[in-house]
Amino acid sequence: MDGDLKWIVEGYTVSDHLPYSQPVTAIRDANARQILQTGSTRDLLSGGFNYVRNSVKIVVDALDGSLQLFAIDQQDPILQTYQKIFPDLFSSPETISSELQSHFRYPLELFEIQNQMYLQYHMTNPDVFYDQEDLWRVPNEQFDGQQQAMEPYYMIMRLPDTQQEEFILMLPFTPTNRDNMIAWMAARSDGDNYGKLLLYEFPKQELVLGPSQIEAQIDQNTKISEQLSLWDQQGSRVIRGNLLVIPMEQSLLYVEPIYLRADQGELPELKQIVVAHNEQLVMRPSLESALTAIFGEESPEPVAETEQAGEQPAVADDLMQQVPNDLAQQALEVYQEAQQARQQGNWREYGKKQEELEDILEELNQQ
Repeated sequence: MDGDLKWIVEGYTVSDHLPYSQPVTAIRDANARQILQTGSTRDLLSGGFNYVRNSVKIVVDALDGSLQLFAIDQQDPILQTYQKIFPDLFSSPETISSELQSHFRYPLELFEIQNQMYLQYHMTNPDVFYDQEDLWRVPNEQFDGQQQAMEPYYMIMRLPDTQQEEFILMLPFTPTNRDNMIAWMAARSDGDNYGKLLLYEFPKQELVLGPSQIEAQIDQNTKISEQLSLWDQQGSRVIRGNLLVIPMEQSLLYVEPIYLRADQGELPELKQIVVAHNEQLVMRPSLESALTAIFGEESPEPVAETEQAGEQPAVADDLMQQVPNDLAQQALEVYQEAQQARQQGNWREYGKKQEELEDILEELNQQ
């Protein structure tokens, strides 16, 4: 910012004495940053409290270590008490520059807590709530050989009924006793929309595949499973990364990276990308080739062929020559330009290219 490097730390006010409020139970093991709180010191996601607000943004100068504490939630009674005790400690939100504010993002820890509470409290009908007839849960995914609950993830996307891409934090939901996706929640971070939560529910009469069902499809795909099993037997270990669910117009795109790590403890190497859309499932050496296989004219059926010992995986260098679709070629070029801008740290250009790429993908999806 203005040539300086700043760290932004989330500050929370926490209490376990709010009357008639549901306590938060432990969500997951975490070392969440917690600056302001009442009661004993605890990790934010370890639970045991019934009041939490992200009332302060702490800005740390990376050069000299100086701090600025901005009181962004003036309605928080705990923060108001701190301000009376330390009148010169907190800066008014009016003093936050637009450049600094553009870097604020909705805190992941608070979003996880809100998601946990919403699994039950989305039920507004008293009878349904009393009988617990419509409980939701956070879906599971396979990560590094283990089943774990999905964690929220940040992404740039255009929300339904909006005009431009924005930076959001999102997480899908599934019913308690089923694996299909029932809804997803998004927290917004840009401009005047900062702090707003949106929920998108799918019609209950329609079957929308959930993350664990996509993971099962990957396991059941003979060519993919054969390839992963082969890599596991050649002095290396396959690591399946986090599955991302990406809403796109009236459909969902699922993306999962596949990493390979040598037994000698080398850093994992990104080897393949699995992409699923509607009834199609492909595995390719790169995201652009996977998207081409899904939305272009290449057949989505084949996946990476089994490697012979000592051979490199087939990377279709002439892939785009096989795909006469101009939109697929354009999507590849825009994606490469976006990656180049990201590597150069040109985030404004990167955002523009992401917008162009989403427009192209939406047009491909309509064909």
